[in-house]
Amino acid sequence: MEIRVVEEKPPREELEKRRTIDEIKFHKETARSGRWFKFNFNEQMGNIGSEVSRARRWQGRDEKLFWGAVERGLELFDLTLEDPRWKGRRWEIARAREVFVDAVYGGKEYGSSLEDLDKYLTQFALAARSRL
Repeated sequence: MEIRVVEEKPPREELEKRRTIDEIKFHKETARSGRWFKFNFNEQMGNIGSEVSRARRWQGRDEKLFWGAVERGLELFDLTLEDPRWKGRRWEIARAREVFVDAVYGGKEYGSSLEDLDKYLTQFALAARSRL
């Protein structure tokens, strides 16, 4: 897997804005092929958790890798929000995305942290792995 990086810190308003499938940069093939929409909810959220974990790992250590993980995570949140199967869970996905953006910018609004969000999303990855 190739890890792409973001050259500079984007403004918070840019991260808060949801992307459409046509605006996806890092997961274009996954979005266009429809492969993302074949994953179940736990698999999608677990994959988002992988990017949150990467962001957590690189925060304060490597800005380019950190912001790359943030951008990729947001794209996966946005793809998940586009999935019509999760219509009844969009509030949960959207809130997790909102908390992620808050954590990236220091948790000033909700007191959120990447560590807490990583723990939350890891549960989905574990459930996906055990096929729950």
